[in-house]
Amino acid sequence: MRKILITNDDGVKSKGISQLIDMMRPYGEIIVVAPFEAQSGMSAALTIGKPLRLTELRSDVGLKVYACSGTPADCVKMAMNQIFVGKLPDLLVSGINHGSNASIASLYSGTLGATAEGTVYGIPSIGLSICSHNPDADLTGVVVYGKKIIDYFFKNPFKSDTFLNVNFPNIKPEEIKGIKFAHQGKGQWIKEFVQREDPYGFKYYWMTGEFFNLEPDNDSSDNNVVEAGYVSIVPHKIDTTDYDELKRLESIWKL
Repeated sequence: MRKILITNDDGVKSKGISQLIDMMRPYGEIIVVAPFEAQSGMSAALTIGKPLRLTELRSDVGLKVYACSGTPADCVKMAMNQIFVGKLPDLLVSGINHGSNASIASLYSGTLGATAEGTVYGIPSIGLSICSHNPDADLTGVVVYGKKIIDYFFKNPFKSDTFLNVNFPNIKPEEIKGIKFAHQGKGQWIKEFVQREDPYGFKYYWMTGEFFNLEPDNDSSDNNVVEAGYVSIVPHKIDTTDYDELKRLESIWKL
């Protein structure tokens, strides 16, 4: 039987991970290792200098759930060092994340930090996100189209050094137009902080932000694909080397 590792960055009690567990149970034995609390924006951060705790919350036939006190990447490391000793899971799925991980958000995402960590271990890894921060968002579309993507994966796996970033529009399944492969969109966050004042009169800053699309007319960028009502799939690589620029710099920088 297949063994499937599930994690996320919204915490082990989130609606997204509960829905993901139900979605993935027909595919094999499920082992969940997820953060005790929300760890959004952690990217591939690791906990260093303080202890990690791993607590078993549930043990049923075909399903075990653990909570980890660390980041999403910590969760993957704990799973590989304490649970999957000597054998890789057949698949890692991270999510279902509440909030878009398209465009520049993929750089900061704890959801994708977990998939990157899984890929480092050689585990095929997929991150699933819905473009809504509502903790009670309707995830039916993710489940319907997510199953199609998982089915395709088991028939035709992707390369071992690649993980998939899948983003779903926040609409009903019947309104989703289909699935499209895309590239990471160009965008940036602006107006990132709101200045406030505490009860003692001292200034502090609360992160907020507004997304600015740098290529609004590009039909193949992931954020535009999702905005148009499609599910977007972007393959990401662990090796971030720009090989063309490497060759160019080697030819002109006479070091």
